[in-house]
Amino acid sequence: MQTSITSPLTPDIAEAEAILRSCVHCGFCTATCPTYQLLGSELDSPRGRIYLIKEMLETGRATDKTRLHLDRCLTCRSCETTCPSGVRYGRLIDIGREIVEKKAPRPLAQKFIRSVMLATIPYTGRMSLLLSMGRLARPLLHASLRDKVPALQTAAPSLTSILSRRERKQTNACATFTTSSHHARRMLVLEGCVQPLTAPETNAAAARVLDKLGITLITAQNAGCCGALNQHMSDPEGARRMMRCNIDAWWPHIEQGVEAIVMTASGCGLMVKDYGHALQDDAAYAAKAARISSLTRDLSEILAGENLDDFAHIGQGRRVACQSSCTLQHGQKLAGKVESLLRACGYELTHVADSHLCCGAAGSYTLLQAELSGQLLNNKLAALQAGSPEVIATANVGCQMHLTSKTTVPVVHWIQLLEPVK
Repeated sequence: MQTSITSPLTPDIAEAEAILRSCVHCGFCTATCPTYQLLGSELDSPRGRIYLIKEMLETGRATDKTRLHLDRCLTCRSCETTCPSGVRYGRLIDIGREIVEKKAPRPLAQKFIRSVMLATIPYTGRMSLLLSMGRLARPLLHASLRDKVPALQTAAPSLTSILSRRERKQTNACATFTTSSHHARRMLVLEGCVQPLTAPETNAAAARVLDKLGITLITAQNAGCCGALNQHMSDPEGARRMMRCNIDAWWPHIEQGVEAIVMTASGCGLMVKDYGHALQDDAAYAAKAARISSLTRDLSEILAGENLDDFAHIGQGRRVACQSSCTLQHGQKLAGKVESLLRACGYELTHVADSHLCCGAAGSYTLLQAELSGQLLNNKLAALQAGSPEVIATANVGCQMHLTSKTTVPVVHWIQLLEPVK
């Protein structure tokens, strides 16, 4: 694609121009874009949004229409999987959204809602209070909001008490937890912001499974949100602050030789794997960020390299529908990894039509684009439930919450299926 950009060539705009020029207009992306499938509008396809970003950078202007179509993008990156030219669309849409926020400011009501979300969701304490208030007000809420308030989860054993012989030790302001374990192999895990409140059993199950494999899972107490929500809601500086805090929290453990940083939420994993790029111009953190990204592994990547003979028959032929989260299959390019692990452990996987399409969760999308999100959810659940599964497995907490809101079939993180049925 030819470009004629007159805007000052900042690093972000230069990067956007390089991405734009890699697009060859082929349109393959439209075939796998969830919003194009629903709306049938070229401007709600990756190719259409690429043209909108190109026009904005060339003319220096943007409108409410530009912002609307960029907002409707799920950032599922299914188009990247399909694209024969390797267009880095996910990065381009982030840059485009940051620019359109400045060139076409939002109405005050939209700004307020987004500010509230950014001030609460990434912070576990604040989010816990918000969820408690939501549960109390649940009978009074509109049905569309009521479904999004998860039930109170029974607290799972904390990772500090699951495994034996653990101790706490002060290390620095952002990292206050370390362990002394009977396993020589140690890995860090990110607890995240929302997952401890809505799916606390995920990391607990991961710790127990890895313990059986001779691996101790540890946490850094002051590590928090990965920064993905801020990054995708056009607050890159807020995202980078969270990245730096996590790096500070993890770094003492990196120096002590942890083997990997394990991600049990694929959305967080995709973000942390991008720390090296996001902080490449930060003199104080660039090298550390690159090291963090190189050590980061999705839980499925860890287990794929382990001997799972002891788990071979744990599934006992139970029927499972696997929802392959977009951040796992399109973002991290790990399509089929979880499915292979579940089959190896004795599960029967049901056929899921259009497994490449997004469920509609997409971080903040379920709140900010509720109608489209609901349509995508209905389509995804129809595909998942078609094979009459006993359980639905996913790799991302956002997907898990979204799917659970509208189905009676149990939805769990796939790692829970590697423990004996209780």
